[in-house]
Amino acid sequence: MAQYLLSTYTSEGDGGPPPTPEEMQAFMERVAALEAEMDAEGAFLFGGALHGPDAATVVRGGDADPIMTDGPFVEAREHIAGFYIIEAEDLDGALAWGSKVVGAIGHPIEVRPFRATGRVHA
Repeated sequence: MAQYLLSTYTSEGDGGPPPTPEEMQAFMERVAALEAEMDAEGAFLFGGALHGPDAATVVRGGDADPIMTDGPFVEAREHIAGFYIIEAEDLDGALAWGSKVVGAIGHPIEVRPFRATGRVHA
């Protein structure tokens, strides 16, 4: 089984009104159902939501003292809002899960092979 990163994207200030409590409840139910399906199929390894880019800090530097700045500053409206690390037989299987995530959350998904470089601690 291969591992894949499913990155969820959202746009800051997309102009839409904030969701109503009922819409947010329906959203959370769709996400919970999707995650339960992923778990039942043995695909779900890990996932999480991220705070907005205004909460990010970029650390730069090498051997010298690191430089920390607010960030990231990119020329794009979209940013990563969350992610899943899944297992799938192949890219087609990962893309099928990506399509289900899009259906549940209504935002674009980037599917990319994941190469674990270290140990994940629970």
